[in-house]
Amino acid sequence: MIAVPERLVRFIQDHDSFVIAGHKEPDGDCIGSCLAMASFLRRIGKQVQLVSAGPFKRIEIREYEPLFGTAAVPEALSGSACVLILDCSNAGRTGDVASSFEGLPHAIIDHHATNDASGPVDFVESASPATTLLVQSIIEAIAGSVTPEEAELLFFGLCTDTGFFRHLDDKSAESFACASRLVAAGANPKKTFARMNGGKSYESRILVARILTRMNRWYDGKLVISWENLEDTQEFGLEGRDSDILYQLIQSIAGVEAIVIVRQETETNCTVGFRSLDRVDVSIVASAFGGGGHRQASGLSIAGTIDELIPRFVESFASQFPGVEP
Repeated sequence: MIAVPERLVRFIQDHDSFVIAGHKEPDGDCIGSCLAMASFLRRIGKQVQLVSAGPFKRIEIREYEPLFGTAAVPEALSGSACVLILDCSNAGRTGDVASSFEGLPHAIIDHHATNDASGPVDFVESASPATTLLVQSIIEAIAGSVTPEEAELLFFGLCTDTGFFRHLDDKSAESFACASRLVAAGANPKKTFARMNGGKSYESRILVARILTRMNRWYDGKLVISWENLEDTQEFGLEGRDSDILYQLIQSIAGVEAIVIVRQETETNCTVGFRSLDRVDVSIVASAFGGGGHRQASGLSIAGTIDELIPRFVESFASQFPGVEP
């Protein structure tokens, strides 16, 4: 079990009312963490508000969107209210909802390698593959065990952030031990896998094919970059995106060590996803552009166009491939 700071345990026990917020553009780890924490707090008698800036782009989390408000409701908070910020490095990463709980005491619970939070009750463990494992540890430390519903949510979050355990290695025994306890408590691996990988649209496969045809290689094929433009989004919508299978297919190419997918979200702004295998640390590259994340999975939102940004990203990988010409 991951050791939970005693000061965080006291922080949770001493407050009666909680706002729970995760990062904007949430994923399964973020949503699973928020919902499991909310369930736990409610069953120990706490008041809870779930807030998210959204958007809930991913098919597998869309059903949970109605459970989240777009701002904290002040009149619903007691005098001992606080905020739990999950799966992000600071309040700003929660997006527009941050202004609604500004000034309240908060604790950050996160696992991103680029997180440098140092508040007195923050719980940051970059060695953990998912924030859901930290939430599981908190629940087990205070209540002893998780409920079947919490187990399902936590297992879902763990699986989404680990690619259904594909990204774990020989140092991950504790993560598998945590997963085992979740399954024993009621999580169903087969159903979770089907939920993560099923229900995709026909259009999503056409879009994946289109992005694959745009791939370009640099550094002797070690870096692959592709892109999605505004016309793609207009044609296929956000529902057409399936990043996980896209990254899997590109990573399976011999010699590939890092991947960049650039998406033109508006005429003046792009979102960027970075993925790598073992050697390359894409969090360094993402951080240089104002983003963040993990060694093997990072992202950012940045002003610019595809044509402007791709040459900058290519150049930024020079330090990751020393001695190799672009």
